[in-house]
Amino acid sequence: MKSIILENPFKLKKKQIDFDDTLNPDEALIKIHRIGICGTDYHAYRGKQPFFSYPRVLGHELGAEVIKIDSDSAEIKIGSKISVEPYLNCGVCQSCVNGKINCCENLKVLGVHMDGGMVEYLKVPIKKLHASEKLNYEQLALIETLSIGAHAVQRAETISKDLVLVIGAGPIGLSVIQFAKIAGATVAVMDTNKSRLSFAEKNMQADILIEMNENFSPENLKTQLKNNLPTIVFDATGNSDSMQNAFNFVAFGGKLVFVGLFIGDVIFHDPLFHRREMTLFASRNSLPQNFKNIIQLMETGKIDTSAWLTHHADFDDLPKIFDEWLDPKSGVIKAIVSLT
Repeated sequence: MKSIILENPFKLKKKQIDFDDTLNPDEALIKIHRIGICGTDYHAYRGKQPFFSYPRVLGHELGAEVIKIDSDSAEIKIGSKISVEPYLNCGVCQSCVNGKINCCENLKVLGVHMDGGMVEYLKVPIKKLHASEKLNYEQLALIETLSIGAHAVQRAETISKDLVLVIGAGPIGLSVIQFAKIAGATVAVMDTNKSRLSFAEKNMQADILIEMNENFSPENLKTQLKNNLPTIVFDATGNSDSMQNAFNFVAFGGKLVFVGLFIGDVIFHDPLFHRREMTLFASRNSLPQNFKNIIQLMETGKIDTSAWLTHHADFDDLPKIFDEWLDPKSGVIKAIVSLT
């Protein structure tokens, strides 16, 4: 079958690979129709993705169709259109037993720790598939991205009285904005990119836009927030300087949520941290219920993802076009790959 393999940084290659469609119990064979390109894919391409090795088949944002199944599942059947929850947990470690399967001690993520969905066909545990009769394959491929923001907002227990700051208006930051708005919070978004700020205002209904620069200070932020600081700050940049600076933006008694990550140490000033009695969260991946909730919100029209899909490519053309999407001037919000 056809595949696209990241052999080494900056080297994507089309390749025919052997494939055995024999299924294990409670496993499904799916045909990939759409693949969303994630920040993880870009980081891996540049050689900067943590917990990653080469060669690797990328792809974990998937809209697919079930074509073979070894189960009597009531929800998932041959012909089901599905989104794939790409976090394969062991089920037996302490985290899994305690219901924190997104933090599994032996977690393997499709397209990161093991080969993913840049292939024609893929075998996946049935319990990791989420079906919809109403959504199309492009919508289904976006659910995983949205789930990251949904989980982060849930982790912070965001409510309507919160003043939220989202740092970074890339796809993950936008997903945070989406669910912070659904929670009823007032949402400010900070970025260095004017076009992404405009996108957040137009399509995510962000309330306050803040253009960041190297001299931006907590005093600047307070001025723009009517002498207040955010009760919750979500940093979705994965940038070490941004993440360390974010401590300065949190209100007294507030919360800081790291949605992005980088390879390195985060250092903060302990007296500041204690005096403000901050709560620091990491937010990792998402949970099955996030997928189910998002599908329901999309099916009922409460989430519209049409504006997200700014760039498209056919599967066979991806190795040639991928470099273009790395250029900030391309204006990529979310790129989608079609495989029919």
